[in-house]
Amino acid sequence: MSYQLSAVVADVELLREQTADLDHAVLAALRQDFALLPVTPQLVQELTGRPPDFATDEPCAERPFELVLSPPLAELLARWSTDGPVAYLEAEFAGGLGHQSAVVWLGGDVSWGPRYDNALDRPRAEWPINTALTRLGVEPGSWIDPFAELGLHLERDTDGWLTHGRRGLSADYWDELADEWELRQSGPHQQPLGPGPVGDWGNA
Repeated sequence: MSYQLSAVVADVELLREQTADLDHAVLAALRQDFALLPVTPQLVQELTGRPPDFATDEPCAERPFELVLSPPLAELLARWSTDGPVAYLEAEFAGGLGHQSAVVWLGGDVSWGPRYDNALDRPRAEWPINTALTRLGVEPGSWIDPFAELGLHLERDTDGWLTHGRRGLSADYWDELADEWELRQSGPHQQPLGPGPVGDWGNA
């Protein structure tokens, strides 16, 4: 199964304040009061006044991102970080092969990264996205790593995160659906599932 991510992650209130007047910003809820902002070509155009550039070669340690972080875009994210840490995260996997990259700004400057990894043969805590999330302030919990703790596994691509944000879903959406399904199955009448939230599961 494939996975693709191109997003800004930061404190939800920070992102709400910075994106309140943007037409193409969609915030998706994560756990621990963080939010994810899917980075789309339309959003980059709105933020910078110009279309995004994409690398023609595969990402590597010297050029860790497929999206070229142009000076206007990088400077804008750096300005956002004066109110708290801001991370840009990328990942792409298919058939077990792929890469992930991350960079964190704080106080108007890059505070960590950018970092690229296509082997992921080090401890999970040292993977680029996990390290970036830890620097954002993600706390350990019951999930295997910061990536899962926030819920970054819940959607598989940008379209999924846009739907997640537009529908106002929580990061615990799937768990809530499972609990509702179990409740209905154990109810006194065991009624078949109707057109409620569980019926929409496959469309999320």
